[in-house]
Amino acid sequence: MTEPLRRLWDDQAEAWAAWARAPDHDTFWHFTRWRLFEILPEPGELTVDLGGGEGRLARELTARGHRVLGIDGSETLAHLAVTHDEATLAAVGDLAVLPVATETADLAVACMSLQDVDDLDGAVREAARVLRPGGRLALAIVHPINSAGRFADDSASAPFVIGGSYLSEFGYSDHLERDGLAMTFHSMHRPLEAYARALNDAGLLIETIREPAWASPTGMSRLTGWDRIPIFCFIGAVKPR
Repeated sequence: MTEPLRRLWDDQAEAWAAWARAPDHDTFWHFTRWRLFEILPEPGELTVDLGGGEGRLARELTARGHRVLGIDGSETLAHLAVTHDEATLAAVGDLAVLPVATETADLAVACMSLQDVDDLDGAVREAARVLRPGGRLALAIVHPINSAGRFADDSASAPFVIGGSYLSEFGYSDHLERDGLAMTFHSMHRPLEAYARALNDAGLLIETIREPAWASPTGMSRLTGWDRIPIFCFIGAVKPR
């Protein structure tokens, strides 16, 4: 993976919009959004959606009383967010150079986006910059255990195998085809310490780390095994007053 992740995701923008907008199609609808909402504070004056894509999380947050500004590196995805039937505010920008004034946000949310940026430290540092004192950053990421390895087969008791180094950073791509939709996900594997260090270096204090077990709804048996290995990780942090 040699191209910037931002460009790779822009190439997949239309495919991602179709994937993300298909009702009940992926884990966001069944699992991720609910677990993320569990660590969110009450709505304030401004919530920044980091890597907001075509706007589905922003629409969910808006329905819950948040005033949301989505930021995404893809011009196509930002356009899709503002032209949806339930349009939300969105701007094109690098997460490591946010087009948001300092200390103006009460909450920054990064839902499955920080593993998709080249400059993790810069993105977290910028999130901290735009937060007011007492403001919070909530993030959901592909769990580093997930991105480090894979199950040996599809059986419920299959061993989970890490063939390389969990501790190394590396780029990877996953191509998925399901229900007539195809999508290639481009991401970076980083150990959990890399996220914790980025938060610490940005002056943010970690309040919670959750590694919930997957509970497979009907029709999603393809995720068998993730009830014993964490599929995602949810982290809440605060900017000290």
